Amino acid sequence: MNNKHQLNSNSNSSNSNNYNHDSSQPISLFMGAKAYAPLTVLSTASNHLLKLEEPIRTFRTYFKPREYGELLVKFWHSNAADSTWSLGVETGAGDFGGNWRIEAANLADGGEKPSGEVDPLSVIQLTFDGKTERNVRPGERFWSDEAAFVIPNNHYIAFTWAICVNTPEEQLAYNAETLLASAYEASGNRVDQSSADGYTLQENQMVLPALIAYEKKVAKQIAFLGDSVTQGVKTAMDKYENWVARVAEGLGTDVGVWNLGSGWARSSDLTIAQESAWMHKAIQCDELVLCLGVNDLGTLNRTGPDIIADLAAIVATFKSYKPNGSVILLTLPPFQFMEEQEIAWRHVNQIIREQSLQGVDRVFDIAQVLSRPEPEDNLIKQAYMSGAGDDAHPNGLAGEAIAEAFLKWY
Repeated sequence: MNNKHQLNSNSNSSNSNNYNHDSSQPISLFMGAKAYAPLTVLSTASNHLLKLEEPIRTFRTYFKPREYGELLVKFWHSNAADSTWSLGVETGAGDFGGNWRIEAANLADGGEKPSGEVDPLSVIQLTFDGKTERNVRPGERFWSDEAAFVIPNNHYIAFTWAICVNTPEEQLAYNAETLLASAYEASGNRVDQSSADGYTLQENQMVLPALIAYEKKVAKQIAFLGDSVTQGVKTAMDKYENWVARVAEGLGTDVGVWNLGSGWARSSDLTIAQESAWMHKAIQCDELVLCLGVNDLGTLNRTGPDIIADLAAIVATFKSYKPNGSVILLTLPPFQFMEEQEIAWRHVNQIIREQSLQGVDRVFDIAQVLSRPEPEDNLIKQAYMSGAGDDAHPNGLAGEAIAEAFLKWY
């Protein structure tokens, strides 16, 4: 497993130097000579490290942009895992990706259906300081160059890149959850190939840059930081029916929305270092919407006071970087917690509802939207469950209900 980054102002390790923000880049990802905003509300948070089966693989992912027409686009990447996968045996929050190389990358019109094909006449090559290739170091953060791109109304954008590793041990950060966007993979370098030949649709493997941005001046940037409930896991692929996507639609494009939801994530992922890879993303924004704790209970069996302490630490860290920033804390969604877990769930939500955590500006009660009537309020409403009605991840109908309540409250 790669080294974890424990941020220390006195650290002189090579990994720490790689991981610190490049002094040649703006302090904020979104502000500099130009203003930028996230182009998609699809979460591109990373929760796992991938070993390639062969030296070169090509990844093609389709996403719905927030705006259409003529765009100036660039991407930013962080070569580290944001959060912990499962029990943390394979990947933990802050683990670095390895040494690898971008062989080529492009944007293209993916059409109205994400079929694996792209319009060959629409392809725009992406570069890095004018070069089509780029070597990536462990924990490194970097920008691509800006590129002019045109996408027709209601078409998907296809992002394609070929990644090369020198040894099978080198890994790259990716998202391993049930996919919310069509993602394809192929052997070798097929970046310039417009057909779907050789591409295979993936089930739980999305390899995308950490941020795909476009030139856009917005009133504020909001980071939605959470686990699979925030990411939208188990909602329909390519439909953008999860609650964060629907909130973004309701707020309009004058508000930047960065979905940092990451499946399997827990509050402790953000307290292992003063500035984790995940927190570094959140502090780029003006407002933090925080919804964490479900996996702390359901996976780790942590206590209510432990979770409250973590949430308080996350808020304090955000405010230390953004003293004028705003924090909205959400209650823990119901996730079929029983016995000791239910007691801890109720304890955490009581503290949150009392608005007693320092630094929290507002509280949104997502549990109230999703819960069954008391005394079964620890259970999610049957109509809001995913799958065959036996999965507590909120479905698209729940996403609509949460977004409606949030927008009315907001």
